[in-house]
Amino acid sequence: MTANANANQHLYDRLAVVVKYWKAVAVVFVLAASVVLFRAYSEIPEYDAKAQLYVDEELASETNMNNPLFAYVDPEVYLATQLRILNSRDLALRAVQRLHLENVPEYNGQGAKPTRIAAIRRAIGAALGRHPAAPASTPAATASADPEKYVDAFLGHIRPELVKGTRLMDVHYKGTDPEFAAKAVNVLVQEYVAQNLENKTNKVRGELTFITSQVTEAQQRVTERQHDLTQYTESHNAISLDNRQDIVTQSLSSANDEYNKARLALINAETAYNAVNSAPDPATVTTVASQASVLSALKTVNDLTAEKARLSQKYGPNYSAVVQNKAQLDAAEKALKAEVQKAKDSIRLELDQARDREHQLRAELSNAKSEAQDLNRKGVDYAELQRQLKSDTDNYAQLLQRKNDLEVAANSKQNNVRISDLARAPSGPVNRDTSRAWMIAIVIGLAAGMASAFALDYLDDTVKTPDDVRWRLKVHFLGLVPKVRDNDRPLLSDSVPPAFGEAFRALRTALVIRTGNSDTRIVAMTSAQPLEGKTTTAVNTALALAIGGARVLLIDADMRRPSVHKALRMANQKGLSELLQAQAKIREVVRTTVHPNLLAVSAGAPPSNPSELLASDRMRALIDQLEHGPFDWVIIDTPPVLAVTDAVILAPLVSAVTFVVGAEMTRWRLAERAIETLQSGSPRSISAVLNRVDFDRNRYYYARYYGQHYYSYYAEDVAAAS
Repeated sequence: MTANANANQHLYDRLAVVVKYWKAVAVVFVLAASVVLFRAYSEIPEYDAKAQLYVDEELASETNMNNPLFAYVDPEVYLATQLRILNSRDLALRAVQRLHLENVPEYNGQGAKPTRIAAIRRAIGAALGRHPAAPASTPAATASADPEKYVDAFLGHIRPELVKGTRLMDVHYKGTDPEFAAKAVNVLVQEYVAQNLENKTNKVRGELTFITSQVTEAQQRVTERQHDLTQYTESHNAISLDNRQDIVTQSLSSANDEYNKARLALINAETAYNAVNSAPDPATVTTVASQASVLSALKTVNDLTAEKARLSQKYGPNYSAVVQNKAQLDAAEKALKAEVQKAKDSIRLELDQARDREHQLRAELSNAKSEAQDLNRKGVDYAELQRQLKSDTDNYAQLLQRKNDLEVAANSKQNNVRISDLARAPSGPVNRDTSRAWMIAIVIGLAAGMASAFALDYLDDTVKTPDDVRWRLKVHFLGLVPKVRDNDRPLLSDSVPPAFGEAFRALRTALVIRTGNSDTRIVAMTSAQPLEGKTTTAVNTALALAIGGARVLLIDADMRRPSVHKALRMANQKGLSELLQAQAKIREVVRTTVHPNLLAVSAGAPPSNPSELLASDRMRALIDQLEHGPFDWVIIDTPPVLAVTDAVILAPLVSAVTFVVGAEMTRWRLAERAIETLQSGSPRSISAVLNRVDFDRNRYYYARYYGQHYYSYYAEDVAAAS
């Protein structure tokens, strides 16, 4: 269906499909329901016993939760793992050994035998990869004292499951004996709890063995570290290492201070010495001039110089006072030079002393540094030995504590799983709920029946309704013709149902509206394939037009398989083939019929080249002549489109082409291809008629679209007339 057709679909349209195929629905319903009920009533009664376990976190029972040797386990993963353990062969073997299944009728072949359907169902389940469900009884041939042979059968009865949102697990056992079912599941959960405790105990003991060896190794390492520390202390005199460290540190600090002072004094002495040596007049240097003897000598020279200047203004050079002054000035200058030299010698002496002290203190500082570095090296080695001893001691203490904890845990019976509820013998079977079986049978039967109806409808791709014509074939829909039972070629002139006659009257009206009001309207009738009723439709359409008062000419252009003359009960001596071959004139081939206003041209003798005759100029001339002739309507019966090309040849020559579709006969893909073939001939108009419509088979559809009494109205008329 196209999008438009789907848009018109209603829920009732779907239900109409079920009504249409009600016989198939009923058959499938009965078969499906019978299979379900037979299975429900034929299976051996089975009883479901349930025990419940509580599974705590794996670490909740450990003695030392802070121990880093234990890793956190995801609860979901842990619970899923426990489910798989409950389905494991090892656990099942423990339970089988306790139950002695070789003495249980359900396993030794003495129990009830399963039905064939149950056996087939289990075989299918095993083929699909599911866990092989154990049969209700094991053949006696397999009975043996070897427990391994019963493990798979036993596991087939077991079904563990988690209770959502909790730490509870339900363990089910389904079997034919209620007492044994309860016993079996109780034994299984007891063995599971015991196995879990054994695994935990073995795990703790294995770890205890490992930790004991680690404790021994740790104790040995502690002893070795203590011996190394003692030996180092004795060999490096490290008994009072901390006190010596303080003394050496103070000594180094003091030596460093004294050296800095001596270095500063040396710099000052060198500065003073360089200033005196580089000065033109050493007496002007502050270091020299600041000495008392230099100041006194310099004052004497200055006084005598001033005296000399005063005397030279009054007296001549030979004056006794001037001569005496000169002698005194020379003596004073010599004394000044002597004092300056003494000052320089004093500065030089101070420089030498400062250098000697700086060298001395530098050596002392170097010795203090060497002693401090040596002491630091000893301190680092000593501290490393102490750190290693502490680390090994702490590790030994932790391992010893863990060993003590594991010794306690190894002797403890604490378990993180326990039985929350033991199973009791079930009061009734789980596969014998008859009311539920009937309900399931009805639901499955209805579902299967409706599915079969929709499957048949989906597989049926024939044109069935006017909607198929409109939306699939995309051509104008003229009308539909009902199916007349027990009559392959019903004619309006015979005794036919009123609905059949009314359909052709409606078709006549649609043709009049569709073809307009030209002088002579020529309509070609064709179909996609044979046996769709195109000839019957052409004859009845011509009869309906003639009954309505129009002069109608009916031409049989199907020269390969002519049948118009049979429907009208007339001879087929000369017809269209002779006319197109110029072997007869038109007045010789046009014959009157028993019906007023209806004339006919039979096909004539089958020619060897019918397509060439229809495509000839004589055929064109004939149609041109008929368009201006005395007839109101010319109906031409042409061969099927998909069989030959005759209809395509005539399509562009006529006023309209009527495409007859057999309801529920023609596949819509074939009809589409036939329409495309017709359109390749460029016809003026194409319309479709849905022929042989079964109103009873599609009652709902036509009741919905054409009224509930569309067909029954005429049926009532026939009944009244009878």
